[in-house]
Amino acid sequence: MKNKTAKSNALWTIIQIANPYFVILAIGLPITALVFAMNRRELLPINYVHIMSGALWTGIDLFMGLILGPTLGGVNPGERANVFKRLTPKMTFFMPVIAGVTVTAGINLAQRLGIFSLTNPKIVISLIIVTILTIQGFGILLPNEIRILKQLLSNAPDIEKIARLGMRNARLGGIQGILQLSIIFVMAVLRF
Repeated sequence: MKNKTAKSNALWTIIQIANPYFVILAIGLPITALVFAMNRRELLPINYVHIMSGALWTGIDLFMGLILGPTLGGVNPGERANVFKRLTPKMTFFMPVIAGVTVTAGINLAQRLGIFSLTNPKIVISLIIVTILTIQGFGILLPNEIRILKQLLSNAPDIEKIARLGMRNARLGGIQGILQLSIIFVMAVLRF
């Protein structure tokens, strides 16, 4: 029971750091848009949700890898850690949701268009890239964010560790952005 209470308290602390209103919007808005779009007959809403969530996911990853990472690489670990202390709690809630909404909307859209077939090489290539993104996102990025959050909640946060893990995630974010651009290329070729 103590362990469950401690985890609950830790989650609430992380929500407080991230800002409860941000957490509600970051989770609620994309999921609500997805549910709304999936329950519409016309394609425009699901296409819009897929494109907008994909643009957010790709844009944030490219920003992390191409702008934030190199910028923070030139500052001392303490300053880097301060940025990641503010950024990581928000990213922990937002990025898995936006990635999930993008993929779910994309698969739903492809099924509705009648192009979702495992015999279509472009669909297979897209699914392979999505699998790589998922493994990186949930297997490396998210666990690193959890490690950063654990440091933030500890009595003596390891600033070097926070800075190192944050920079690793920023670099991986850039790789994710490049992979997402490759999916956009495949989808553009698929459509035309």
